[in-house]
Amino acid sequence: MNFDFSEDQKFLKNEARRFLEANCPTSRVRKVIDDPSVTWDAELWKAVAGQGWLGAAIPEEHGGLGLGRLELCVIAEELGRAVAPIPFASTVYVLAEAVMLAGSEAQKAAVLPGIAAGDVIGALATSEGPGALAASAIRTTVEGGRLSGTKIPVTDGGIATHVLVLAKEGGQPGLFLVDLSAAGVTRETLSTLDPSRDAAKLVFDKVPAERLGGAGEGLSLVEQVLDRAAVLLAFEQTGGADRALEMAKEYALERFAFGRTIASYQAIKHKLADMYVKNELARSNAYYGAWALNTNAPELPVAASAARIAASEAYWFGSKENIQTHGGIGFTWAVDCHLHYRRSRQLSLVAGAPRVWKDRLVSHLERRNAAA
Repeated sequence: MNFDFSEDQKFLKNEARRFLEANCPTSRVRKVIDDPSVTWDAELWKAVAGQGWLGAAIPEEHGGLGLGRLELCVIAEELGRAVAPIPFASTVYVLAEAVMLAGSEAQKAAVLPGIAAGDVIGALATSEGPGALAASAIRTTVEGGRLSGTKIPVTDGGIATHVLVLAKEGGQPGLFLVDLSAAGVTRETLSTLDPSRDAAKLVFDKVPAERLGGAGEGLSLVEQVLDRAAVLLAFEQTGGADRALEMAKEYALERFAFGRTIASYQAIKHKLADMYVKNELARSNAYYGAWALNTNAPELPVAASAARIAASEAYWFGSKENIQTHGGIGFTWAVDCHLHYRRSRQLSLVAGAPRVWKDRLVSHLERRNAAA
């Protein structure tokens, strides 16, 4: 079985890297971080939409390119390398996947073309405070097609045009699509470790909401959407982890101490070797997840959990060791190490912390073993 990408997919990956190197240097990321009034790069978003990336996996009849999830994976990896300050994950990995998975034909026609064109920005609102996601923790409600409640934090909630909200209807959890331009929506921008990604508190007061899927399917749909998002996020994290390793290696080869490059010292060699091993483990799990996602294999929940865990660990470890390899200068604002450290922390939490995914992996394995 060949888990590698095709030549066309590798070509897309190379072209995506060239595009992002030209249009998303770290100086552009810093402009977003340095300006407290800006939480994303709207110009880059338009440029990415012009490349067709937003609609890569969306069917042609809904304005997309009609490619597949593997093409989306290679794009995600390059966005991770570039630390792109755009709501790509919330819109493409989450909103588009959810609508394609459970939306009605009317909902698909209303949302998917806008995503492909860059006019629709998505967000997922499940959390209402600390603690794991559970039916008992949902206090947001829908009555008569009107949504009321509070969600915090919501990644990209401050800039989103549409949001998926987990709420109870008739005492059962459901997943609802909400147009944030409607009356009754209040947004409050939140301060986070990674200012290049928007986060907000959303308050709903009898806002019109459309359910995706059937009644009581909310938690099941969220889990399915998160499995898909986890694989794509794993590629984004793997891309960032690889770039962190490259930065550490480049600096170690050019920095001299006591008449030798620091790359010649055993302590630095061990750091770089440990980063490489974790990155390769993350990549192998991400490839397995990509296969399961693209084929809709029954192994997807296990593969997605493993990919999520390995990629979160690799990116956090790589971003941390990159700072350590740079030494004292690595902690300064002037060096780009902190950009990857910030993003590694943000991505490790955006779809549930690694601890949650470890619990999910164990649960999936227990059920699979019991069935066998």
